[in-house]
This record gives sequence, structure tokens and C-alpha cells, in this order.
Amino acid sequence: MDFNDTPQEAEFRAEANRWLSQNAKPRSESGNMMSMFAESEGGDLRGEAEWKMVRDAQAWQRKKADGGWGVITWPKKFGGRGGNIMQSVIWGQEESKFETPANIFMIGIGMAGPTIMTHGTNEQKDRYLEPMLRGEEVWCQLFSEPGAGSDLAGLRTRAVKDGDDWVINGQKVWTSGAHYSKWGILVTRHDPTLPKHKGLTYFIVDMESPGIEVRPIRQITGGANFNEVFFNDVRIPDSNRLGAVGQGWAVSITTLMNERMSIGGGGGLFGGDNGLGSIIALMRGLTVDGRPALEHDAVRQKMAEFAARFKGLELTGYRTLSALSQGAMPGSESSIMKLAMGLLVQEMAAFIMELQAASGVLTDKQETLMDAMWQQAYLGIPAIRIAGGTDEVQRNIIGERILGLPTDIRLDKNVPFNEVPTGPSKKG
Repeated sequence: MDFNDTPQEAEFRAEANRWLSQNAKPRSESGNMMSMFAESEGGDLRGEAEWKMVRDAQAWQRKKADGGWGVITWPKKFGGRGGNIMQSVIWGQEESKFETPANIFMIGIGMAGPTIMTHGTNEQKDRYLEPMLRGEEVWCQLFSEPGAGSDLAGLRTRAVKDGDDWVINGQKVWTSGAHYSKWGILVTRHDPTLPKHKGLTYFIVDMESPGIEVRPIRQITGGANFNEVFFNDVRIPDSNRLGAVGQGWAVSITTLMNERMSIGGGGGLFGGDNGLGSIIALMRGLTVDGRPALEHDAVRQKMAEFAARFKGLELTGYRTLSALSQGAMPGSESSIMKLAMGLLVQEMAAFIMELQAASGVLTDKQETLMDAMWQQAYLGIPAIRIAGGTDEVQRNIIGERILGLPTDIRLDKNVPFNEVPTGPSKKG
């Protein structure tokens, strides 16, 4: 592995840093990766603060687009920079060093955009890609359902053809940002008599369409970024279908592949502050049994354990970076990193809360150390462990693709969907 930038990568990094230095403020020491975990699922419930966040994010994305940094990997003909994945990682690393608004465009730019480029018509590309790149329209992902999360192909939202329209009925869940999104990418079942992977069709849906109801899901952090979305006789024109009828699974795979790359392309996963610095800063001002926390052998031993585990994650990330730098696609290392990182951050947060004694259970920023960052991280990290593939999904990937273990037995693979058992079997 070569941990150093190539000359071309170093030049790109310097150019990116120059532009960011001219257009954004450096991030403070406390604004590290752990605070980003803490902030990821918080926020007011449909409050003005949230709409200000949306407006600020749109303004920042527009500024990046005007400066030629809107999307590093998009082709130039669609307004992107025409760069490679490694350059996108470098941009994420450099951007994470500055105070910038929340990224509410990952679903649109990172997932819907590449899917439209691959499967969309010329008219669809002309209509959706430029406003998406400039941050003018926010997108959400309408995939998961109450009975179809990790097994996406088990979805039940129906699409019935009616003239030039499709009539949609069903429910989606865990839809981030649906309440401020203009567009959504939607997978439906158009033919329940086909096996579950074959009866699916994919659409672009206007979230302002009659019959769409968005209900917030209040999270344990107090925020409500997730939603339930109900479709009641929603009409979608056939011109909003993405890919052929029955090609929904193939189109969805394109989206999901880009989802993994979007999550992996950020700066936090591939380097930067790992949170240990903020723990040390906390220990300097925290007293345990009348002594500074750092003077306790048990505390120092736990800190050493965290440092060693983070080092392992860092080296695993370097393997991915080396592959990207050499023009190869990363392997399944991202599953190892996602699984291990989520568990580690939650353990760290629990440890810091324990050291704070009774105040560790408080979430009031005025009453706790470091603005209750670790309390919010502890409450917010379970959502991160679910998003983009649960811990169980990541373990399956590691077992099958890295360890070479047998795949799960799929008894319903070639069975018509409407004949797949949905409850306990009845005997006699």
C-alpha cells in the first residue's frame, strides 16, 4: 500500500484546499467526526431551523457548482468535474476540515443522479440533472417498507397502469428528508405474479403530488429526519418511469451501488479526526474520584484500546484508498469499516457518558460537557448502523465475499411473489 498522494492527487488536494479556504471557515477542534455523528440525526421537528439548514445547504451547493466543484465524479457534459473516485475522496477529506452546511444532497447527487445517467431518457437527464447538481431541488429515496428493509425485493407498494399514468398505493418508511424534498426515487411492484425480483418497476415521483402523505418519525435524539410516506392513489405519468417496466430491480441495484460509493466517499470514513482528540480534550477538564480522568490507569487502558481499534480502521481505509488511487474498485473493506466503526463509536460514547457520572444521562447542552456531543452521538449512532445496510447485512457481506462462506439459502427466489408465505405456516 502507498499511503501518499500521487503528484496529481497532491496537486488536486492543494487546489481543493485553496478554493475551500477562500469560501469557507476552517472547522474548529470540537467540530470533528464525533460531532458529525452527533448532529447527523438531530435537529428541530419541522422547525424554522431545519428550513434554514436546507436553504444554507442549497446556497453552499450552488456556490460549489459555480466554482466547478459541484460534483467531482459527474461527467462534464452533465455539469460535473469529470474526475475520478479518488479525487472525490480527497475533496471529501478537505471539505470536512471546514465549516459547511449539512449535506442533504447525497441521495440526489450520489444516488438518483448516477441512476438517471445510466437508465434515464435524454429528456429525463435534461430535466433533472442540472437542478440537482446546483442544489435547486432536493431528492429522497423511497425504497424501504415496514416489511421490506434489508430484503428490498420483498416490497409491496403497488403500481397499476391506467392509461398514460401509473396509480401508486402503499407505504414507505425511514425516508430521510421526505418532508423537504421535491422529488423521490421510488421502487414499486407492478406484477405480484412474478418472482419478487422480476415484478418491480422504478419511478421518479413528484413529492408534491396529490395523495402523498408524509408523517415524521420522532427519533430517540429528539429529531425527526426520518419519515413514513403513504401513497393513496398517487398518479405518476409513465414519462417518469426510469428504465423499462419490470426492470426495477436492475435500476435499484444501480442506485444501491452508488449509495455505497456515496457513503464511502466522505472524508470521515477515509481519514481525518477520529474523535480521540476530543476525548483527550474532555479528559483534561473531567475529574473522576477527585483526580483528572487521564491519571486513572483504567481510563488510560481504555483510551489505548480505542486508539488501537481506530488504527486498524485507518489501515483498512488505506487499503481502499490505495485501490482507488490505482484505478481499481474498492472491495468489501467498506463493510468491515462500517460495521466496526458503528460499534466502536457507540462504545466510546457509552464510556464517556459513564465517566460523566449522573450528568452523563443529560442531553441539555447548557448542563453538560462539550454541548452533550457524546450523549447525542450515543443516541444517533444506531441510525447510522442501520442506514446503508444493517450490521447483519454487513456481516453477511463479510462472510460471503471476504471469508468465502456459503450464501444464505433463498427458498423464495423463483416463487411468484403472491405465493410467498407471509406468516406462520398452518398445519392440519
